This record gives sequence, C-alpha cells and structure tokens, in this order.
Amino acid sequence: MIDGGFPLATEPNVLKDIVRPANILKTITDVVMGANSSVSSTLPSCQLSNVRWRRSHVKYTNNEVYFDLIEQVNAIVDSSGNTVFKEVDGSIECFSKLSGVPDLTLAFSNNRLIDDASLHPCIRLLRWERERVLSFIPPDGRFCLFRYHVNCVSPLTLPVIVRHSISLREQGSRLDLVVIPKTLGRTMESVRLTMHMPSSVVNVNATPSTGRVMFDTTTKLFEWNIGRIDSKHANPTLKGSVTLSPGVSATPGNPSIMVHFSVPQYAVSGLKIARVDIYAEKYKPFKGVKYLTSSGKFEVRT
Repeated sequence: MIDGGFPLATEPNVLKDIVRPANILKTITDVVMGANSSVSSTLPSCQLSNVRWRRSHVKYTNNEVYFDLIEQVNAIVDSSGNTVFKEVDGSIECFSKLSGVPDLTLAFSNNRLIDDASLHPCIRLLRWERERVLSFIPPDGRFCLFRYHVNCVSPLTLPVIVRHSISLREQGSRLDLVVIPKTLGRTMESVRLTMHMPSSVVNVNATPSTGRVMFDTTTKLFEWNIGRIDSKHANPTLKGSVTLSPGVSATPGNPSIMVHFSVPQYAVSGLKIARVDIYAEKYKPFKGVKYLTSSGKFEVRT
C-alpha cells in the first residue's frame, strides 16, 4: 500500500485486511449491493497499533505453531579433496495459527554458531542482542521469522564427499565417481550430480550402481540422478568412458561436479531449537519443529 508515493503498509496480514480475497459469496454481495471495489476504505486497527504485523481478533479452534529450520550448504572442494570454501545460510520459517495475542520465546542450544542474523520486525532486538533469544508476538499465518549465516571458521563437516577419477583423452578416457554420505546415519534425498562437459565431448557411456544417467549432446550436460541414499547400503558408484571429437587428443581441463541433495531432519551447522515457550495466553498449543539441510552452490573441482 502506497501513501503519497511512500510505502505505508507492507505486512501481508494488513494487506489481506485492506484488499479482501475474491470468493463466491463476496461476488454475489457486490452484485446485490452495487459495490465495484474489493479495497477497504478504512485502515485495519492493527495498522495503528504497536503490533502492526498481526491481525486483530484472531481465533482458532485448534491452536498450533510450526517451525522449519532450513539450511543451505555452499562449498567449493578442490581436486585433492580439500575444502577451499564452506558456509551455511539458514532460515527459520514459521506457520502460526494461534488465537489472541500470544507472546512466544524461542531459544537455541548452540546460538554461538550464528555469525550474522536478519530478524523479522516482530522480534525484540534488545533481548536478542542481550540473551540470544528470539522473543516475539508472531504474525498470523506463514512468515520467515529469522535468517542467519554460519561461516567457514565454525567447525563444519560437509554432508557428502565425492571421490572422482576423470581423464578426458582420445585413448584411455575414464570417468569414475563415488558418493559417500556423511550425515550421521540420516538418509539423503534428491541426490543428483551434474557436469558440463567440454564442447569436444561427443558422448558419455557410463554405468551407475544405482540411479540413472543422462547426457545431452546439445548442451553437453551430463547428469547422474541417484535419488535416495541410505547409509545402511553401499555407497553409489559410477564407471564409464568418454568419447571425444575426431582429431582431439585431450581436453584442456576437467569439468567441475555440481552436487545437489537434501537431508530431512538434519541441521549441518549443529544449530538446534532447544525450546519454544508461549506466554500471555492460557491455552497450550501444539508445537512442532522440523529440520532440513539442502545444497546451495556445492562444487567439486576435478
């Protein structure tokens, strides 16, 4: 919402009160009453309060609040297997269905791991700076509560290791890959390895122990779609050969491997939500916490 060219209301809860979503009952009412606009002529009461991000008179039969701690791993691993760069970008996504005006407190077990943080306006900044605790009155519905960053100085074990042996030559070409999960026994999902081959590569013949492979002769993209990796089974392997264009004895360099994956119920940084408490309301809501680690830009140089 713009007032005189300046943003006046940007909170989703406020905008939903100003611009009502379309439905059949409202359409019939507008036709009967002759209304031609779905925009309210008055500001919601919460816009003029200190808790402008929360709708007024919120009421639910079942009160519940869910927190999803999501982390993305960005890393660069050199051809010798040494980690050149690693970092974690994380966020806490919240889904709140709480009646009244509840006051929540969320505490971490390893808050020293957080290097930089971005807070939702509902979080009390002074208490976060003093106690490293998130104290807030939540908006209604879905919203991003907290974003944070963990740099490579912190102890961090990468959730996957890729061992490789790649030789792109006219004679004796070789493509060997082994994927080793390091997720403390948790299952990896949506595992996929991609490589942009040099333009001189004509074809790739590879046989994986699990999953399927694909090579696009137009874009020169080689993909190994593994899918799910269970730590109880053998590590996925791939062996194959590469065919080069006639007259090309070798490529100037080997392609990098981009690794894609996700690990449910796992936080690679070690950050944990220790407890969630609710105040200012008498009911006891259902509280749920989930974790997810996924790949950001995860590059293995060969």
